[in-house]
Amino acid sequence: MMKGMIFAERYQLEDFIGQGGMSLVYRAVDIRTGHSVAVKILKSEYNSDKEFLERFQREAQAASMMNHHNIVNLLDVGVEGEYRYLVLEYVSGNTLKDIIRQKGRLSTPTAVQIGVRILSALQHAHDNGIIHRDIKPQNVLIHSDGHVKVADFGIARMTNAFTISKGDTVVGSVHYSSPEQATGSVVEATSDIYSTGVVMYEMLTGRVPFVGDTPVSVAMQHIKDAPPPITDFAPETPPAVVAVVMKALRKNPADRYQSAREMADALMKAKDGKLDPDSIQTAQPVFVQSEANVNLTQPLKQRSPDGSRAGSAQESGRTKPAHHHRHSTASIAVTGALTVAVLAVLVLGSIQIYNRITNSAVAPDVVGYTVDEGMAMARRIGLAWQQTDMNHDTIPAGTVISQLPEPDTEMRKGDSLLVTVSLGPSRSVMEDVIGMSYDAATALLKAQGVDIVIIRTASTEPVGKVLQQSPRGGASYTAGQSVELTISGGSTLVPDVTEMSPENAATILKENSLTTAEPVYVEVLDEKQIGKVLAQSPTAGTLAVIDAPVTLTVAVASKNYRGEIGLNIQAADHARKLRITLVENDVESEQYSATYPAGQSGSLIVPLSSALSGTLICRVYLDDEMVLEQAVTLE
Repeated sequence: MMKGMIFAERYQLEDFIGQGGMSLVYRAVDIRTGHSVAVKILKSEYNSDKEFLERFQREAQAASMMNHHNIVNLLDVGVEGEYRYLVLEYVSGNTLKDIIRQKGRLSTPTAVQIGVRILSALQHAHDNGIIHRDIKPQNVLIHSDGHVKVADFGIARMTNAFTISKGDTVVGSVHYSSPEQATGSVVEATSDIYSTGVVMYEMLTGRVPFVGDTPVSVAMQHIKDAPPPITDFAPETPPAVVAVVMKALRKNPADRYQSAREMADALMKAKDGKLDPDSIQTAQPVFVQSEANVNLTQPLKQRSPDGSRAGSAQESGRTKPAHHHRHSTASIAVTGALTVAVLAVLVLGSIQIYNRITNSAVAPDVVGYTVDEGMAMARRIGLAWQQTDMNHDTIPAGTVISQLPEPDTEMRKGDSLLVTVSLGPSRSVMEDVIGMSYDAATALLKAQGVDIVIIRTASTEPVGKVLQQSPRGGASYTAGQSVELTISGGSTLVPDVTEMSPENAATILKENSLTTAEPVYVEVLDEKQIGKVLAQSPTAGTLAVIDAPVTLTVAVASKNYRGEIGLNIQAADHARKLRITLVENDVESEQYSATYPAGQSGSLIVPLSSALSGTLICRVYLDDEMVLEQAVTLE
């Protein structure tokens, strides 16, 4: 293990989080800011493998192209001795896979909200020409405060369809692969849509749609088989949500949603009970009447040689000729045995019929009735009632609009009748502000009483132009809900200002319509580096919105004497501010400051530096209350 190592004189590895097919991941502390970060380190055995080095580099390049609130963002890239590493945003929480394992399955509103966040991240990636190709619950992180983050963008797939690496180590999962991935065909953005459909299916049901003993058997099911109905495992799932998921899981990419934004919009409408017209049939099971289901209350009829049903002799007006045969003892025995067999079948059949009658129910026709009337009809015959509400311009509030299954469908007592009930006409319709200026759009939306969330993105469109809107124009809304607007922040190419002085760097950035954020200072021993910019974020060559801040890491002279203090931090039910100082000539100089997250405990080693040598007093404060005063030696 590499715990305790410091990368770039800044990132100290604290806890081992886990590993993937080609990398190790640690939680680290940025000793300059006190913030937790995630450091992904390429396994040393792959340092000489050109293929893996290229994949690792592609991940860094892909991550550097994106900046989105639902994506784990890249903070830094570097090499420390023999180790190549990425520094990523640290997400304190669990993977979506962990949550599904803990809960079994998620509620429909929760699954929809998570699905929309995943799709928001994918739309941003697709807009930047990046296809994830490995969407699965293990790559979706749920922060302890509820934020959803999609991880591992840009990791290249292995050379075959089942993501098997050298040494036959599984680094991906065929359970979430699209049919085109399974067949080795060209993978487009619609492949991510399919994988998101599988994730939605698993959130709603607690299981993946296809299981098998081998990757090949699972892949073949993705290619050929329809997934089991969601309502087999989660009967309470609204039909509109089922329809969206099943459309995403269609075998032909052209039949799926053609963008992540389109699927997200459909999910939000489905949450409100609005069925996607192109997907309605996928939400309903097809029942086939078997020819073996004969009516036992009617006399059996013979089939004529041409395949038609022939009537009985009496019906045709003919009399069967009488034939006298001798019956041997053997014939009598056979006849007796057949009679017993027939009686046994009739008895067993009668029992089955009785059980079927006592446990079965026929779906009533509740469309057009009020909720109270329809609920009474369902409960009278032993069916449960599952209701989804939606606005309707013509059907009065409280009236059933549609139902699943259809009337007269055979059901079992205890099954749920899924109904959609009218809320009456929508009182408020969202204005469409796409294409408007920022000022005009916000003025119009504020008049509608909604909260506005602004996301600026790099774009060649005029600064302030509204590019995207969620919910879209025409959708119903309630006062006080949030509307997310993506507006053009213009675009400018970030120049390379490393090796410059901070003053020259600030001038170059200003000339490129960028601003300078509060700099980060790092101590160095090399006098040639002192006073120069060592690193920058965003990195050179990336597109940024106009006036975006660029953080510069500036080298300063290292103090002559160094020491350290080790701490054990106990978990608390709230976040705490941690501050560490050294007393130098009766004056406290701050050495470290950070906010320690709620519920987090662990060991922390903080480096100390001073122009003074010998024994100095170190003080530790939690929420501005001194909890430790200790003598330390600096050499």
